[in-house]
Amino acid sequence: MPTATNPKIQVALIGCSHRTAPVELRERVAFTQQQALDAADELRRQGILDEAVVLSTCNRSELYGVPGPEGGIVTEAMEDFLTDFHRIARADLDGKLYRWTGPDAVRHLYRVTAGLDSMMIGEAEILGQVKAAYGQALDHGATGPVLNRVFQGALEVGKRVRAETEVGARPMSVAFAGVKLAERVFGNLKGHSALIVGAGAVAEQVVEHLRNRGIGNLRVVNRSFARGAELAGKMHAEALAWDSLETVLSAPDIIVTSVSGNDVLTRSMLERAIEQRKGRPIFLVDLGVPRNVAADAAGIYNLYLYNVDDLGEIVEQNKKVREAEIPHAEAIITEHIAKFESWCAGLAAGSIVDDLRRHFHQQREQLLREHAASSKNLSPQEHARMVRLTEELIDRVLDAPAQRMKTGRSMRGRLGAVEALRHLFGLDEANREDTE
Repeated sequence: MPTATNPKIQVALIGCSHRTAPVELRERVAFTQQQALDAADELRRQGILDEAVVLSTCNRSELYGVPGPEGGIVTEAMEDFLTDFHRIARADLDGKLYRWTGPDAVRHLYRVTAGLDSMMIGEAEILGQVKAAYGQALDHGATGPVLNRVFQGALEVGKRVRAETEVGARPMSVAFAGVKLAERVFGNLKGHSALIVGAGAVAEQVVEHLRNRGIGNLRVVNRSFARGAELAGKMHAEALAWDSLETVLSAPDIIVTSVSGNDVLTRSMLERAIEQRKGRPIFLVDLGVPRNVAADAAGIYNLYLYNVDDLGEIVEQNKKVREAEIPHAEAIITEHIAKFESWCAGLAAGSIVDDLRRHFHQQREQLLREHAASSKNLSPQEHARMVRLTEELIDRVLDAPAQRMKTGRSMRGRLGAVEALRHLFGLDEANREDTE
């Protein structure tokens, strides 16, 4: 929130996504839920940010924040923090990170929640992921009035885009893309079997899509048997214990993984499974970040292995269908950007009125002290009347501006004028002197 000493509202963002970095790099800068909270705490403790939200999904890792009172080039400090937190050389991220501040950062978030920045335009998962990341940061106390406003606006944008446009009309999430790939290998999925490794949100979508496509036998294996059994029960599948994973790998035609941890399936495990199938192929989609399947498994004969970066062709097909709706979605985003800027302008304007009032009072007190000798013959009543009149004068001068500031629409797009007034009256310099 802007104060007398920090009147400006600024939102900053750094991140990388499928557009800028390969999966091998994205998995190195991914955050678990606990790491996201730890990072938000540390960013605030170090004074880099006053408010922070970490968004980490299969396809992106992003740090959002409101800079602390020190200001400066906050995105550089955020980048230093990211490299230190993940113990990654800064050179490894050269050309892979994007950095946005101000309305550009807000627009990026709004486009993310609308599904316009996703690998698959309009995919539905990202809205829930943003909501979860924000809710977690909010419950943890890492957000404040600015990010609360930004993220609540982002969630509203995401809902409106999906309700008012056809951007999300086709269910082309990452989970569905994996199922579509399986159909390319096997054709009709009826009569085929599948094993889902994991029971989270993505795994649940995979199970649902497979059922909708008529998959035959369907099994779910998860570290938490209770969660796996819950998912299996909802989708008429069979739940398996985690320690049975290796022994059942040879049975399914399709394996989809979406769990935490890398190298859950090793090359040797998959080679044994393929050998037991006597020439029948396995189609394997690795939706985990970090990757659940060992990288060296890609060369196994009769194993069709795809990870999240291999979904490009389906993405392109999806884009052609949904591209026509992008302008409509962008119009909704622009509308909400204007609302946020209006809110920011109202806060900044309110701040300048308070600072002007404080400035005028200081000038009045100084003037009264300078003329104390010449006004010593005034009676106490006359002196009080002079103070009261000057107070009324200040109120009259500032009353109309204060009323206009309360009308958000009238301030839209006028932050530059507010900043010019601050400079004209030297308010920022005066505030710094008051705090020293």
